[in-house]
Amino acid sequence: MSAKPPEAPDRTPVDPPPARRLTRRLFQLYAGLALYGASSALLVEAGLGLEPWNVLHQGLAERTGLTIGVVSIVIGAAVLLLWIPLRQRPGLGTVSNVFVVGVAMDGTLAALPAAHSLTARVPLMLAGIVLNGAATGLYIAARFGPGPRDGLMTGLHRLTGRSIRLMRTAVEVAVVGTGFALGGTIGVGTLLYAVSIGPLAQLFLRVFAVPSASSGSTVVAEGSPGRAILRR
Repeated sequence: MSAKPPEAPDRTPVDPPPARRLTRRLFQLYAGLALYGASSALLVEAGLGLEPWNVLHQGLAERTGLTIGVVSIVIGAAVLLLWIPLRQRPGLGTVSNVFVVGVAMDGTLAALPAAHSLTARVPLMLAGIVLNGAATGLYIAARFGPGPRDGLMTGLHRLTGRSIRLMRTAVEVAVVGTGFALGGTIGVGTLLYAVSIGPLAQLFLRVFAVPSASSGSTVVAEGSPGRAILRR
């Protein structure tokens, strides 16, 4: 009588405990937002061009005498108010985004040494763009709600029926144009950011995906926040 072959081990994914999953999501949220602010500060210090909204923030900072981080907080809060007529519902990540990014940006700028030579500024720019992509993946994958500006895009998409890509392009062109007129910096960094942030964010969304509570599978992004950033 032949021996019964051993049964194959059960490889069914096991859900992490809810408390551990929540802890991870919270860590990703705040680490991502802090890193986002720090990466934006690297782009500011590089002086070779900023991401669209920070062109506006920098221009307003030049005109008002406020720090760029404080302007970012004020603009984020103002954009969040626009969610009311658009019937958008903020989450913990939405409100946290308003404050954490601005504070992290100002804190990083205060700690960074001045970069004068091009050999120092180019690596700062490249590091800022890559870290911004990683930060985007971190906080979106945490699934605590979109940032105020991303929610504005999706709200306009729902209100007008136009594509998210069109809404994002229209808003960001207006933001960049206004920011540049006020003294914000546009340059090679702005262009490089525009063409690379989508692929970078998509990559890091997969890297930092949090296991789903129901199936153990990873969730790259749920609902519109991911599409708002990645559909460019």
